[in-house]
Amino acid sequence: MKFATTLRLAAIAAVAFALQPAQADEGPLMVRVRALHLDSANKDSTGLGLSINNKTFPEVDFSYFFSPNIAAELILTYPQKQTISSNGTEIGSLKHLPPTLTLQYHFNPTGTFRPYVGAGVNYTNFSSVEFAPAVQAALKPGIKHNSYGLALQIGADIEIAKNTYLNFDVKKVKLDTTIYSNGASAGKFKVDPTLVGVGVGYRF
Repeated sequence: MKFATTLRLAAIAAVAFALQPAQADEGPLMVRVRALHLDSANKDSTGLGLSINNKTFPEVDFSYFFSPNIAAELILTYPQKQTISSNGTEIGSLKHLPPTLTLQYHFNPTGTFRPYVGAGVNYTNFSSVEFAPAVQAALKPGIKHNSYGLALQIGADIEIAKNTYLNFDVKKVKLDTTIYSNGASAGKFKVDPTLVGVGVGYRF
């Protein structure tokens, strides 16, 4: 009985700590740096069994708070190189640059634990597309170089010091391209990645 009472008191204390007010001098701008892991859905309708490799890379984002609950976040990185495979065999490579803009709602904007959800749009540019000489000669392949798609987001900022936050973030992004062979469409390749990020942020 004493243990149950202690457990209840600990839970109440944890909730009270999470809901305590944040510093009043926080500004509207937050900058975060994350390690981001890309896990591709690798859905291919060309019949070639196309896929790209999963990878982890750095990312930076800038959030502007229009109000305590509403913010816009711009997510940026540098062009990422990916390996293209067909049925597990490497056939080429490409680079992609995927800036994403989301509008977020923050549920507990003055607490220590600050969960949020977001939705927005991703634009991806594919560049430096290269195929193995044998593939190039046989299929004369190419891809559509621009992709636009919906981005959905869920995450949380956890205050660890004044104006400093630990961040956890998960995004699902619609990202695809048309594959061409000899100038004609051969089907769609859908990356549709899940992006899992962990990082730190500072609020100005």
